[in-house]
Amino acid sequence: MQEYKSIIENAFDDRSQIANEEVKAAIRDVIALLDKGELRVAECRDGIWQTHDWVKKAVILYFPIQEMETIEVGPYEYHDKIPLKTKFAEQGVRVVPPATVRHGAYIEKGAILMPSYVNIGAWVGSGTMVDTWATVGSCGQIGRNVHLSGGVGIGGVLEPLQATPTIIEDDCFIGSRSIVVEGVRVRSGAVLGANVVLTQSTRILDVSGETEVLYKGEVPENSVVIPGSYTKEFPAGNYQVNCALIIGKRKESTDKKTSLNDALRDFKVAT
Repeated sequence: MQEYKSIIENAFDDRSQIANEEVKAAIRDVIALLDKGELRVAECRDGIWQTHDWVKKAVILYFPIQEMETIEVGPYEYHDKIPLKTKFAEQGVRVVPPATVRHGAYIEKGAILMPSYVNIGAWVGSGTMVDTWATVGSCGQIGRNVHLSGGVGIGGVLEPLQATPTIIEDDCFIGSRSIVVEGVRVRSGAVLGANVVLTQSTRILDVSGETEVLYKGEVPENSVVIPGSYTKEFPAGNYQVNCALIIGKRKESTDKKTSLNDALRDFKVAT
């Protein structure tokens, strides 16, 4: 890995090196390791996430060394640089047409993909459902036993280039049409109601106690979150600005064996 890292970082700083066949081979090897789940863009150790920037750089370098090709899938035709992931049956993954996964993304055994999209560099854990028209952006990290509801958007790191991937930890429920981007981290067991939008600048306010607590860029474990707004003064007047409200914590009775929808029903929140 250290040799790969050195080659990738040198080529990233000096793009002329990607014309070298040895460099191209190293880039493709790294993408193949991502595809097999033997390497990740980011991983958690003792509760702390570490991003491997050199792996993310390999993903970026993969695009210019690939040639455009026509991809035919039944009656569908595509024209792209990145091949599609295949052999889902061997990997124990359920994929409902026309779900699409790019080569270089890893889908762990036991995951379910409804008609959805998973981009290169992403990691999706076992027991997770990526529901209809949900998208997992480039290098997004989705934990185990997560439900990404219909139309959820998990942001990528490549367009525009972000420092850290967006991370959804284990046992989370992300409600319909919610958007989580710009490297925001949703900690394990958290529940987002429908239409919650989280960016690095979004105010995440815990209003479950007597005094509000402000978070940015991260949702604490087991939080139940709904969309909200607050008043902000502008030169033209006072206007409402979107925020996210933590209204409580998941109950102990809402464990892994209970539908995560129940956590939202406890607080009468739309999913």
